Amino acid sequence: LKIHGWQLPQDEQKVKQIIGIVPQHFNLDADLTAQENLELHGRLQHIPRKQRSQRIFELLEYVELTERAKDKVQNLSGGFKRRLMIARALLHEPKVLFLDEPTVGLDPQVRRRLWDLIRRMANDKLTVMLTTHYIEEAEFLCGRVAILDKGRLIALDSPAELCERLGVYVVEWSIDEGRQTEFFRNREEAAAFAGTLTMTTTIRRTNLEDVFVELTGRKVVD
Repeated sequence: LKIHGWQLPQDEQKVKQIIGIVPQHFNLDADLTAQENLELHGRLQHIPRKQRSQRIFELLEYVELTERAKDKVQNLSGGFKRRLMIARALLHEPKVLFLDEPTVGLDPQVRRRLWDLIRRMANDKLTVMLTTHYIEEAEFLCGRVAILDKGRLIALDSPAELCERLGVYVVEWSIDEGRQTEFFRNREEAAAFAGTLTMTTTIRRTNLEDVFVELTGRKVVD
C-alpha cells in the first residue's frame, strides 16, 4: 500500500506526516477552547510558534469558527465540533485527509454546510477520502466511489459511470412483494417498457442508491 509515494508499513512515520484524520466520534478536549485545542495539537505536531499561530488563524477562518475561537468545546454544537476537528486535522498541512462518517448525527442544514466545506477542500487540491452510509453524500461529494459489501470491494468508479453501467433511466413500480425496477439506456426505452405495464410507474434517472442496492442485493439500512 502506498500513500502519496510512501510505502506502508515501511514508511509509517512519513505517512503520518502527510495524512490528517477526522474520526467519527468527537475526541476534542472539552475543557479547552476551540483555539486552545488547535494550539495543543500544533505543539504536539512540533509546528514552530509563529507558523502555528498563523495557521490557527487561517484555519479558524477557513472553517468559519473565528467568532467561536474563545468558546469552550463543551459549549459548541455538533456541527461546530466537526468543523473544529477538520481544522485540527488540517493544521500540519496534510496531503491526504481521511473523514470517517463526517456528517453522522447532524441535521440536514448543518450537513449541507459541511458538504460545502468538504468540496472546497477538494477544490483546493487536497485529496479527501471519506466513509459514509449516506448514499446521497457519496454521490454529491465524490469523484470516485468504492462500494464495499461484507468487507469486499465490489465496485470502484465515478458516480456517473456506476449509474451508466446499470442504466441511465429506471422504471419503478410497486407490487405486493415490494418495489420493482428495470433499468434502460435512455428515456425512450424506459417509456416504451412502462407503457407495457398496467400499474402506475415512475420513470427517473438512476442514482447511486440504485447502484448500491443492485450490487449488494439488499436495501440500504442506516
